[in-house]
Amino acid sequence: MKQEKPRRARNKGGMMTDTLRQEPSNRDLAQQHAEALLAAARRAQTFAYAPYSNFAVGAAALLTDGTIYPGCNVENASFGMTVCAERVALFSAISAGRLDIAAVAVVTDTPALCKPCGACRQVIAEFSRADNPIIILSACASDETGLEPITTLLPDNFILL
Repeated sequence: MKQEKPRRARNKGGMMTDTLRQEPSNRDLAQQHAEALLAAARRAQTFAYAPYSNFAVGAAALLTDGTIYPGCNVENASFGMTVCAERVALFSAISAGRLDIAAVAVVTDTPALCKPCGACRQVIAEFSRADNPIIILSACASDETGLEPITTLLPDNFILL
């Protein structure tokens, strides 16, 4: 599905008018870049710091222009200070001034798919648009993959009024 976005352009009479341009859906972008996105997440997984759980997770955030920001989980002896791979990837993109997140990949070495935790789902939802939600791409050791919008994983996210 394509989203339409207003853009300024000159009409035949030279007047500035709003036109509509097609914006690819986040699902289309995730499918187009799935291989590179999963490869970046797998590469990031190799840098995970997980001495307490031995549960290495890699993630990667895909932006609308195809840029990818990787992330890995970073554990701490004070378990509450541990940061998940998905949030590391998102925060890396946001720290670079980018909020146009199209998809987030998460990879683990588990035999079945492992999806983002509740905290990560809420953070992802914070940057998602209702009309074009962020897509979650997950993969595991069995090469099974999943592709679903954040709105499926967190249908009623917290919104501060």
